[in-house]
Amino acid sequence: MAADIEHKIKTCGRCIRRKALPEKAAPLVSIQTSRPLELLCMDFLSLEPDTSNTKDILVLTDHFTKFAMAIPTPNQKARTVARSLWDNFIVYYGIPERLHSDQGPDFESKLIRELCEVAGIQKCRTTPYHPRGNPVERFNRTLLNMLGTLEKKQKSKWREYVKPLVHAYNCTRNEVTGFTPYELMFGRSPRLPVDLAFGLPVTNNHPQPHSQYVHDLKQRLEESYQIASRNAAKNAGRNKARFDQHVKPSKLEVGDRVLVRNVRVRGKHKLSDKWEQDIFVVVKQAGDLPVYTVKPENKDGPNRTLHRDLLLPCGFLPVAEPSVEILPVPEPRLTRLQSRTMHESAEESGGEDNFMVEVAVNPTVEPKKFTVERTRVANLSPSRNVQSLDPETLPAIGLENLPDPVVVNSPDPLDVNLPAPVDESESEIENLPENSPVMPDDLPDHLPSPPNPSLLDVPLDDDNPGENGNSETNLFEPQNLECIPNLPDAEPTLRRSIRHRSPPKRFNYASLGNPLIYVVQTLLHSLSDALGASTDASSPAVHIV
Repeated sequence: MAADIEHKIKTCGRCIRRKALPEKAAPLVSIQTSRPLELLCMDFLSLEPDTSNTKDILVLTDHFTKFAMAIPTPNQKARTVARSLWDNFIVYYGIPERLHSDQGPDFESKLIRELCEVAGIQKCRTTPYHPRGNPVERFNRTLLNMLGTLEKKQKSKWREYVKPLVHAYNCTRNEVTGFTPYELMFGRSPRLPVDLAFGLPVTNNHPQPHSQYVHDLKQRLEESYQIASRNAAKNAGRNKARFDQHVKPSKLEVGDRVLVRNVRVRGKHKLSDKWEQDIFVVVKQAGDLPVYTVKPENKDGPNRTLHRDLLLPCGFLPVAEPSVEILPVPEPRLTRLQSRTMHESAEESGGEDNFMVEVAVNPTVEPKKFTVERTRVANLSPSRNVQSLDPETLPAIGLENLPDPVVVNSPDPLDVNLPAPVDESESEIENLPENSPVMPDDLPDHLPSPPNPSLLDVPLDDDNPGENGNSETNLFEPQNLECIPNLPDAEPTLRRSIRHRSPPKRFNYASLGNPLIYVVQTLLHSLSDALGASTDASSPAVHIV
């Protein structure tokens, strides 16, 4: 029972992704160089901004001689890196054989790649999230310790102390090589302020020709390089033995299933998993180095080249079925009018902080309803008579366009004003046949007026009142159509505005004035009036001008 529980816990995918610790399964591999400028390492070091708002330092280190340079930069852009590398290193010390950096976008840009192609430099890089593969990281710690020893006032101007401190480092004996970086780079010892303080003489006071100086320099450099190489190899062996004591070697084979360390999280991630959810498969190994190329097992994705310490074997986990990723549906963006309307509706509903907005997933489109507004043809008075109309002349009016019968509700007697006649040549009304039936729905919206415009009087029957107590008269009933007078062919006139139009009024002054003096005078007159009102009515008012 206990063995089954232990096996279940060790093979639980959820527990492994959360609780499994990273393991040191790869032995230490040291970088070997034998001459100056064979490998130039670079990296960025970010600090607190100083008084000039500078916070980035481009650090360059020659791997063999340990000669270092630190260049304060305003930013970490690729153009800044290329300019600093060319102006501060290449033009003084020469072109390096290889350029080593991490996979930052400023070092892997197209500009840096073109610079390396033009200068004949081989570009190499570390594996992702493996700073141990870049030797310049060790000098970053040394530079931070030196800058940290400055006084508080000096730290606000740390840019002024970077180069002197780096020069002091280059003139100090290195434990790895046994020589100073300055001596291995230039073949001689520098003359320092301490030599002047103690009055130390120059080492060689005897003049010698240039050829002899060059011959001696070559011998010294060759001897120094050999000693430095032996010391560096010895130191690397000690470091490897010390590091490998805590390593449990575990080599991966092609086809092994592994989990990748979850190193892409940002911000607070105390509850996140230590390993990614997807399972990867090993594709190949980079020679004898503990660097592997992996690809996703159950989905398409790019291959990733990672160090062995970022991989965890998981052959015991079940094969997960390929799952369809459901992308979240983005919420529609509201316009300003919609946001304002929603806010106003929320306030009208009671001003509560929490309200619900209902959104129909599959809304059904309701049929649109149209309301036809009918124009009242005539407001008729019950006290007047209507002239008789000849039915034979009705087709000429254009009855095919007449509207539905209009019921006139007129509690009070009103007059009827019909439009003026229009020329027949301008009318677009088509003549109907003689025997065509006349329908009330075909009547036009506006009836033209007779040649002699007059008011139409239609007698209303007071004995048949309509709803709401109003009398109703249908003008287009058959019995009422017979009494419509003969009207000429015409079309409704356009409605025109009766508003009086005039140019805008503008203030014109005959001469320039001084509004400030006018305001002051008005204020003084008001004060004098107030003082005069408070005094005796018999005393004269005093005005101050």
